[in-house]
Amino acid sequence: MTARLYSGMKSIDLPGKSAGLSEQIAKEQFVIFMSNLLKGNADEKISIITRMIAKTGGPLKGKQIQEFTEDLITSVVHVLSYRKELKGWSLENTRDSSSGVKALASELLSELKLPDGTKPVGSQLLETSFDQSVIEDWVYRVPQISVFLSVVIRQGLHVLHSLPDQTNDILNLVPHCKGIKGRGVVSLFDIPAIIYINSHLPAEMQHKWQLLFSSRLHGESFSQLCAHIVNKGPCIVIIRDLDGFIFGGFASHSWEVKPQFQGDNRCFLFSVFPTLAVYTYTGYNDHYMYLNHGQQTMPNGLGMGGQHGYFGLWIDSDYGKGHSKAKPRCTTYNSPQLSAKEDFTLDAMEVWAVGDAPESAGKGKKSILDVDPQAQALLEMAGKSRQSEGLREPMEEEEGDDDES
Repeated sequence: MTARLYSGMKSIDLPGKSAGLSEQIAKEQFVIFMSNLLKGNADEKISIITRMIAKTGGPLKGKQIQEFTEDLITSVVHVLSYRKELKGWSLENTRDSSSGVKALASELLSELKLPDGTKPVGSQLLETSFDQSVIEDWVYRVPQISVFLSVVIRQGLHVLHSLPDQTNDILNLVPHCKGIKGRGVVSLFDIPAIIYINSHLPAEMQHKWQLLFSSRLHGESFSQLCAHIVNKGPCIVIIRDLDGFIFGGFASHSWEVKPQFQGDNRCFLFSVFPTLAVYTYTGYNDHYMYLNHGQQTMPNGLGMGGQHGYFGLWIDSDYGKGHSKAKPRCTTYNSPQLSAKEDFTLDAMEVWAVGDAPESAGKGKKSILDVDPQAQALLEMAGKSRQSEGLREPMEEEEGDDDES
């Protein structure tokens, strides 16, 4: 990426000076480069970005744009890690980012559109030539490119990195991570996936994620899952099946155990591996999210999208079983089959609360001994120990600082 930044600066022509005679960057070139890239109009930005993709002018191959995008995402992860700006996430407590870099680059490249409206895919995309107008349209429609460049420059070069100069899309690029520090958990998310999924959340929920449930920590139990996620506010559910596919969904409302669908059109499904993508509301129905347990007449489990028996994402109350039946597509979210097999076996699962916890979260979560103090007194009089004391969940510090100093 350093070489690309250099090429971008060298592409700035200075009036009255011969281009290319010196290998050094003139101060004026540096200033104009920063100004154009961070504050410039579309033409000024695109001119520099195309030179960063390839030193020579003219149309650019999809392969060149892919390499630039992967370099850019890798640099963002490296810079944020080096500057200790990952806010409690780290390369150690998240999935390896190398596949995430390729997956995010592939998702961003899928938005490249030729003048006739077609979107080349696969090997065809890599061999297709794109002119400057197509690159300009792509950068305009894919805001991550400008945001990532801004992060690399501001944080990498320490230019204009003070808070007043930063916009919310930079400040909330990575959410604060809570509830994972010191617990030996490696998240199913990688850093590029966290950045991408977070950007699709409602703006007021992008600043913080807190771990509510991990099958590695809390056990493989549907009752435990319900106990940890009900009435905790909007959540992200992420799952890995036994074939290694990673996918999940965003629930815009607190989960409630009831035999009706809940949520609203802010909900979405997503995949993280082998592809990274977000699938949003289609308007076909309102089957956003569903959670039921202990009923004989209605399905028991956690579901998102589709319909009973044919969910876009389903975790059965018989914990460990699930399905993603979406042929050809999930009616609610237009998502394809997210798991490797239509009926899958669960390998691991996490649930993250996003944004600030609702007022009711954590309140009223009482032991039977708290609810019935007479029972507690009788036990103590009889010399019996308070067995349920050992079963209490350790209290999370509400603003416990998992962030790196």
